[in-house]
Amino acid sequence: MKLIFSLLIVWSFSTLNVLAQKNAPKSFLYTNVTIHIGNGKVIENGKIGVANGKINLVEAMDAKSNAKYEATIDGKGQHVYPGFIAPNTRLGLEEIQAVRSTADYREVGNFNPNIRSIIAYNTDSKVVPTVRSNGVLLAQIVPEGGRISGQSSIVYTQGDNWEDATLAFDNCVHLRWPNRVRYTGWWAQRGRTEMNKEYNNGMEATRVYFDAAKAYAQKTSVEKKNLKFETMKALFKKNKKLVVHAEDAKSMMDAINLLEPYGVDIVIQGGTESWKIADFLKEKNIPVILNDVQQLPRRDDSDVDQPFKTPAVLQAKGIKFAFSLNRQGSWNVRNLMFQAGQAVGHGLDKEAAISALTLNVAEILGIADRVGSLELGKDATFIVSKGDALDMRTSVITAAFMAGQAVDLGDKQKELYDKYMEKYDLKKD
Repeated sequence: MKLIFSLLIVWSFSTLNVLAQKNAPKSFLYTNVTIHIGNGKVIENGKIGVANGKINLVEAMDAKSNAKYEATIDGKGQHVYPGFIAPNTRLGLEEIQAVRSTADYREVGNFNPNIRSIIAYNTDSKVVPTVRSNGVLLAQIVPEGGRISGQSSIVYTQGDNWEDATLAFDNCVHLRWPNRVRYTGWWAQRGRTEMNKEYNNGMEATRVYFDAAKAYAQKTSVEKKNLKFETMKALFKKNKKLVVHAEDAKSMMDAINLLEPYGVDIVIQGGTESWKIADFLKEKNIPVILNDVQQLPRRDDSDVDQPFKTPAVLQAKGIKFAFSLNRQGSWNVRNLMFQAGQAVGHGLDKEAAISALTLNVAEILGIADRVGSLELGKDATFIVSKGDALDMRTSVITAAFMAGQAVDLGDKQKELYDKYMEKYDLKKD
């Protein structure tokens, strides 16, 4: 009887959820909001309309429109942004950093281009909702380990399973460029910097592998398919992008010069010293996804705030760049937008910072036809914030939508907060 009763409860809640979805308006209009388009433009007092999951209206409040909507929502001066996109994350692949059994982002072996990170993505992760509730609606799920780690996919941060959550399957292959130097010591007290004696061997091994993969791709027929080289073939056809993880200036230049003859689309991930070779990157038309802005510089002779200033340097040079945040673990991705805010305080244009969280990322990752900006015909994937979403002091995400569907902004931390505030009868802010 208990089992039957439990099943009835589950069925009733499922039915209510289905009815709620059916009763949700297929079209709605947000009014009296500041709209950050994502392409550098802003509508100070505007309205944005959604119909059948797509954006069908973006204009100023005083503009006359004949479009009809099932519901109208007064935004009361709030800000609307495209959903933030987090590249280079372990979201859904790592739950608790200190517990090995909850981490599934690394494969054994040195060259694994065929590995697919998406099949390990856990939509039931407790970490993902904490990221989503802060405005990150899409994320790139990236494998690690070896020289070529595998393929990443782009997911929505809400979904019943990995198939439903995925926006773009296996669209990037990740190459870990060998480290040119080794940093000794620990985080609070650095030791000597030493040259990596195996650096040239690592470069040569990469060249040999790409030569073999290119030769395989040029064959008109093969007796037995090589799954690893089949993936590499897609790189040479430019059906996938090659994300090269490199930090220092010399390594980035070595990587680009070595890989350029193979005709692959290159994206630099990391780029800590990209400011040093900005002209070179511009000439080669190479986009950069920066690692943590909130860090110390790699070299003692650099300005202490150089990582904060690097985005402004790239913007001034006309280099397409984006922000990422992964070094401290997947949970820290929820602070991604504040990295951009830090860069604004060091010379980066405010709307350029927003672009580096939205449209720039979408263009770099090849998904800009659907997301990344609030433009007509694109998916209605956006967030609404009471304050500046790049400022941790004022950012309060009040609503979010993925392809026109309302997003659950709850998470485990909010649940516990509400629980204990009620238990001890404390007044909420």
